[in-house]
Amino acid sequence: MICGEVHPESWKLYLNGGEPFGILGETQNEYPNLIYPLCEERGIEFVPINWFEEDVFEEETFDKFDYETRERLENELSQWNDKQLSTWDNGSIPLNSPEYDTITNEMYTWLQTINPDVQNIVWNSRHYIMLARVKNTIEKYPDKRILCIHGADHNYWYNQSLKKIDNIELVYPLCKLRNCGDGSADSTR
Repeated sequence: MICGEVHPESWKLYLNGGEPFGILGETQNEYPNLIYPLCEERGIEFVPINWFEEDVFEEETFDKFDYETRERLENELSQWNDKQLSTWDNGSIPLNSPEYDTITNEMYTWLQTINPDVQNIVWNSRHYIMLARVKNTIEKYPDKRILCIHGADHNYWYNQSLKKIDNIELVYPLCKLRNCGDGSADSTR
């Protein structure tokens, strides 16, 4: 199973009409170029787990502020992004490490203080729904391997949520095959 950051309506659009980039053009290139063909070739079931509502994603985090404040906040966000990227290679797979997650979690905690109304919709609610879809997949397929593919900024939330589930083996952060550094022989479990 692969759970991917694709909206269910975008997945339907792809299945029914071959439109690869989603209902809003939001689907990342990796899906139609790599992941969908892999699933088709190997008979892997793809589960779309993304969530958004078109009509509530119009406001951005800094939109409610005047120009000077917005500029200052955008500069501060840029500094957070630089901190994130300074850890890009801390794990054996880029952007896949506890250090990246710590900074990312701190950044989104900061964004929550700036505009909680927007963050509660575009980040927190979105995560609760995405994780509910992953958990539903886990319940529906209890003995299957499930790979969750999403943007790196979601890692900390997925890890915090999924490690609370009993009767699953969570492999995170990911490591290169055959060299996990924890004594295990393979990270594909």
